[in-house]
Amino acid sequence: MQQAIPYRGWLTTAASPGGSAAAPPGNSSSGGDTKSVRKLVAENAVVVFARKGCCMCHVVKLLLHGHGVSPTIVPVDEQNEADVITEISEINSAASAAAQFPAVFVGGELFGGLEEIMGAHISGELVPRLREARALWL
Repeated sequence: MQQAIPYRGWLTTAASPGGSAAAPPGNSSSGGDTKSVRKLVAENAVVVFARKGCCMCHVVKLLLHGHGVSPTIVPVDEQNEADVITEISEINSAASAAAQFPAVFVGGELFGGLEEIMGAHISGELVPRLREARALWL
């Protein structure tokens, strides 16, 4: 039987067949998780922090994959939601609204959740933003 790995103990980034999936970075004694999450967001054009089993997170992933984007997916368990939301809020301290899932970062900045992604898609602003972040080449 497989043993669950605690959120703070995950140290590696693993790739999955449909795109890349990243486990949340581990805790270090010198800086904490926020610097690692910032590094993850800075190094990848599109990062999606997604709650496991969430239908809205699934829709965001499908929309991005449909555009030809391979986002880095960071799955979040129920037990770790508060920690991840705190880290996302620390990264994006300028945001007035509280972070929620899915949390999509495009080009190192918090783009938003499902409503913002769908609104940008419908208005035609999503594709240019993805191109600007170099997540989409066409």
